[in-house]
Amino acid sequence: MKNIFAILAFAVATTGAVAQPATTAPIPHAPAEAPPAALRRGYLERAEEVKQWYLDSVKSDNPASFGSGAIASKLSRREDAPAVSQRVIELMQGRQSGDMFWMFPWTAISFLGRDQLSTEAKQAIRNAWRTYMPLRGDTENHWAMYYTALFLMSELYPDDPGESWFTGKSSAENRAEAKEYLIHWMDLATTIGQGEFNPTHYIGEYAIPMLYLAAWAQDPEMRKRGQMKLDWLLADLAAQTLQGMLRGPNGRTDDTSVVQRWLALSSYFSWQCFGNTAPPPGFGGFGIWFAVAAEHYEVPEVIRRIAVVREGDYMQHDLKRTRRRWRYSDELMPLVYKTTYMHRDYAVGSTQGGLITDPIQAHVWDVTWAVRDPRGVHNTMFSVHPHSSGKVMQMYFTELPDHMIEALASQGKPSYDVPDKILGSSPFEQVMQDHDTVIALYDIPPGTRFPHINGFFSKDLTNFTEDGASGWIFAQGGNTYLAYRPLAPYEWQPRLGYKQLPSTSGYKWERVNLGAQGDKLLFSPHLKNGTIVQAASASEFPDFAAFQQAVKALPLRYRLEPVPSIEFKSLRGRTLNFTYGEAPRIDGRPIDYSKWQTFAGDHLNSERGSRRLRITHGALERVLDFNTLTITDSGR
Repeated sequence: MKNIFAILAFAVATTGAVAQPATTAPIPHAPAEAPPAALRRGYLERAEEVKQWYLDSVKSDNPASFGSGAIASKLSRREDAPAVSQRVIELMQGRQSGDMFWMFPWTAISFLGRDQLSTEAKQAIRNAWRTYMPLRGDTENHWAMYYTALFLMSELYPDDPGESWFTGKSSAENRAEAKEYLIHWMDLATTIGQGEFNPTHYIGEYAIPMLYLAAWAQDPEMRKRGQMKLDWLLADLAAQTLQGMLRGPNGRTDDTSVVQRWLALSSYFSWQCFGNTAPPPGFGGFGIWFAVAAEHYEVPEVIRRIAVVREGDYMQHDLKRTRRRWRYSDELMPLVYKTTYMHRDYAVGSTQGGLITDPIQAHVWDVTWAVRDPRGVHNTMFSVHPHSSGKVMQMYFTELPDHMIEALASQGKPSYDVPDKILGSSPFEQVMQDHDTVIALYDIPPGTRFPHINGFFSKDLTNFTEDGASGWIFAQGGNTYLAYRPLAPYEWQPRLGYKQLPSTSGYKWERVNLGAQGDKLLFSPHLKNGTIVQAASASEFPDFAAFQQAVKALPLRYRLEPVPSIEFKSLRGRTLNFTYGEAPRIDGRPIDYSKWQTFAGDHLNSERGSRRLRITHGALERVLDFNTLTITDSGR
């Protein structure tokens, strides 16, 4: 279990603090069209920059700075094999830790060093796979890393007996178990969607293992599956980004990147694969593990263009699923219905609300506005019920329940049980979206922990206006006009955050007041509640005052008893009816979630259960068919 703090700590621990040109340089311009050779050269040069940053971090007076990232970089460049071998032997003599996060880096080092490392170094790594017993973990990304690493290492040592592996199983048995799970996971993800969808950080824990399969699997089926699933992941990323930033909703994110959308590992992948934003500090911590094998993958042009060439606004409806439920539910993995509206100036996204995916790190809905340089910018608006429940935790996690909640802080997730949190899902929130309008309704039972709503208002908003007569709150972010309508009285509170303290065991935190930075929370302490957000481009109106007048003129009727209910005519001229506990309606027609496909939109289309994804941009098309394990390209 980890979050942005763990990722950045990992980067510092393994690399040291040195200059990061791509992170601090001007935001790169990604061309609409360019010769394939030039695009390929840029992609490989970005990977080399990551490796060079790690090599520059190695200090002669600090042996610990020569860590696994630098080892992998040198092997990738075929440099200093004797010194690398000696360092590998030294590291293998120490205590191993990290479970699957140990497994996949050392799998990469093993394959990169197959013909470079000394016999003694290779044997030292191989022996660690016998003596160290990494846990398999309990999440989708854990299992993707664990089983990919186990599969590849079992192929590298194909005939070894069970006593030479920490599993107690032979290479053939390990290989069969890993292959069976990976195929099962791919089948699930390509039929009813991924559980940890749109992850701001965990995209690396899927993309990197798939790259390794594509690069190094001897089994031709698994090699092809790795390439195709990596295409699938990057196509989804490309369609869900705004100028390189992955916006919400997110199956998993964290307290930092839910506010500063750029500060996430997903931004490294946009930079590496599409070249349209700056990479985060330390290249997200895990970027090195993609970079050292990046040469084995070529970004399909149709996917790159989805990310960098926007031909107009588009709607996308996707099907995802929750993480596995273990208790208190008759459904194993309920479906999640995700809506995206993408405009050149902003993106609006949501799921239907409720207990989606991860109760700790899910992000249900938001509006994200475009900024040319996203570094340090909090370009988002949303509301949330800060739900905390031991019963819900037991639904999704298998640990003993007595100390489940308080243990989260020591595991890097300090915000779950605090009233001012802005992260997580709630069983008492329901959401509907039509184009650039979002309605969130809340019906919180009496006695619920934290019985209030938190609305996030960014330090980077301008033209902030509270219109007391209409009840609307107006603001501007970039070229986006925003109107926020709370349905119950509210007050303003400063946003709090966290400072990580030195600790020898787990994480320790101190609450800090971030109010001076400018972010604030709309605090509404009412059980029956709701939020309406309407976004629009500044280009649609003569000025900000005209936008305000247009929104105030929109017909709006609502009630909070017996349950919240709204009838609202949006700026797009569509009448939205939404009553808590009932199917939302658009122009009188209920939204029929039963007809939603795995992907449906301008660029990504996949029928539910088909295992087949059609990726399009203009005349370009790529079809990934997991039934036949084929890739079909057309267009130019």
